[in-house]
Amino acid sequence: MSRCTAPVQGHRTSSGAAACPVHGGRGYGYYSPTPSYYSPPSYSARSGGGGTGSSGGSGSGRTRPKWSPSSSPLTYSPEQVRALTPYRRAVESVGLQPELRDIFLCHAWDDRRGAAAELNDLLEAAGVSVWFSEKDILLGQPFMREIDRGLAKSRVGVVLITPALLERVNNRGVSDKELSELLARDLLIPVVHETTYDEVRRISPLLGSRNGLDTSADSMESIATKIAELVALDDELERV
Repeated sequence: MSRCTAPVQGHRTSSGAAACPVHGGRGYGYYSPTPSYYSPPSYSARSGGGGTGSSGGSGSGRTRPKWSPSSSPLTYSPEQVRALTPYRRAVESVGLQPELRDIFLCHAWDDRRGAAAELNDLLEAAGVSVWFSEKDILLGQPFMREIDRGLAKSRVGVVLITPALLERVNNRGVSDKELSELLARDLLIPVVHETTYDEVRRISPLLGSRNGLDTSADSMESIATKIAELVALDDELERV
């Protein structure tokens, strides 16, 4: 059986093509080593890692932690599950104590009627009992003493990390004292809002080492729902 000479001799000239026992005289012209129908595959760059994505999405790698009910519309990134699991264990170790609030909300004074109030309202709407200084410290009460009581009567803390809070911490304000207590008890869930973890680590490396939730990846409403799922202690939920 005759074989094409192109792989050895090439068909780069009309005489070479004519001398080929297969293609000679058939008008194939010059030999192209790559078929005309072939096109190289295109490769799209992968998106950078580390992002948690939107809370309600079902993107690649999204999952559901054991404490999240099957009826929940939310999914979590693996990073979020790893970050929140120690807090869940802490909540379970405290257990159901009716005299305790679910959450102590640590925030900057400047955020008390803005982002902190929004998070408080969303948490309460999700069924979470919140110690929030704006409503729990009455006029005339000793501020620091009431904060101390609030910390003692809460199962876990949430710190709303904003540029205003970082400024307070940097200046060793009241927020710095609240953080010191919560960090010492290892019961602090960070919620980063309108800033970055790089900036948090610049001001407070210890606080920046605690992973949590971020409004650049989840809406404030979704974050409130995730915290509500985290602190809920229901016998029907599977424990971690």
